[in-house]
Amino acid sequence: MSDPIHVIGGGLAGSECAFQLASRGHRVVLYEMRPVRSTPAHGSDKLAELVCSNSLRSDDPEHAAGLLKREIEAFGSLIIGSARAAAVPAGAALAVDRERFADRVTGTIAAHPNIELRREEVTALPDGDVVLATGPLTSEAMSSVLLDLLGDEYLYFYDAIAPIIDAESLDMDILFAASRWDKGDGADYLNAPMEKDEYLAFHQALLDAEQVTPHDFESVKYFEGCLPIEEIAARGVDTLRYGPMKPVGLRKPDGSSSYAIVQLRQEDLAKTHYNMVGFQSRMAWGDQKRVLRMIPGLQNADFVRLGQIHRNTFINAPTHLDPFYRLKNHPRIRLAGQITGVEGYLESAATGVAIALFLDQERRGLEPEPFPATMALGAMNRHLIESSPKRFQPANINYGLFTPLEGRVKRAERRTAYATRAHTALDAWMTRHGYADARVSATAGA
Repeated sequence: MSDPIHVIGGGLAGSECAFQLASRGHRVVLYEMRPVRSTPAHGSDKLAELVCSNSLRSDDPEHAAGLLKREIEAFGSLIIGSARAAAVPAGAALAVDRERFADRVTGTIAAHPNIELRREEVTALPDGDVVLATGPLTSEAMSSVLLDLLGDEYLYFYDAIAPIIDAESLDMDILFAASRWDKGDGADYLNAPMEKDEYLAFHQALLDAEQVTPHDFESVKYFEGCLPIEEIAARGVDTLRYGPMKPVGLRKPDGSSSYAIVQLRQEDLAKTHYNMVGFQSRMAWGDQKRVLRMIPGLQNADFVRLGQIHRNTFINAPTHLDPFYRLKNHPRIRLAGQITGVEGYLESAATGVAIALFLDQERRGLEPEPFPATMALGAMNRHLIESSPKRFQPANINYGLFTPLEGRVKRAERRTAYATRAHTALDAWMTRHGYADARVSATAGA
């Protein structure tokens, strides 16, 4: 019997990778340090816990994120299968009831006969094949191990978490239910409308609020896709109105428009909690409550969780990774998830799928083949290994990462062209490597 594959970290990338490997007959030891040791951003010991309440992004099959979902679903993705089973209304996006989602993933992993789940902190890498999926909040011990392996400092950036509000504390006489452009069932979000004077007062309050600052020795580098609300406000008086508070596509029940709008997305199927969409915050908690209660309909808001900021760590992937997520100087060690420099839950899970497939091929005595950059899986990998090391920054999947389309394609037809080309490439890759007729199921543990 072959030696087990060690997967360190039970987040989305690690859970997905372990499931993919185990479902293809490989023995896996999955290590998760919680509850033995927790992190500043986790609240439970469940696998695949979603720290932020952001959704898994668009589910439109021709959107780059929707395309990536369908690519990994073709391989029986545990994460997307579990997300669909725990989905909550969110317009065109795939959002989940976080508790149900984590319960499903945890149950599936715990019940799998080929997975041994060990609840312990790993401070030294095991021998053999290792997948390091410790996430952006990697422990000090494992950070030291990586520093020894890589020989230089990490890159890092600051990530901010949005507040969550108890639904019973919201003023439903002011808020109205609607989805932007009436997508979904037209009422997947609650909306807090603002008039000009209310918006200007709110904007000034954001600028004046006390903010949590990093240590003196740390320079602040935010990921542009997840800026704190105060950082956006500091870039100009109207910046919020063209960002998380844009009023376009939303009308009040009387048909009138608003100067600005704050959207709240339901956190669970019972609609007991709501997340403030795009309202990641680094305000001190006292000021945070005061300022956010200036929003119409939130004057009595009871905050289940306030916004916070934490340092996310990732490696300089173009310097250290090969096309199969292996460390160039230690090829038995693979990195998965956000520590590689991908951004987002969906992208993290996708790295787990890719690594498992490459490892599966190696264990079967085959030479692994990278995904072409005409696919979302390949485009994401291309960003990691071909970007300039001097300018490398985490990125969500987007069509700018793909191999450009050939010839002249009308703007309105480009998404369709990208998606069609990707599906053709996916089918060919699966057929070449024997996966077309051996798709795994993600329904275990339902």
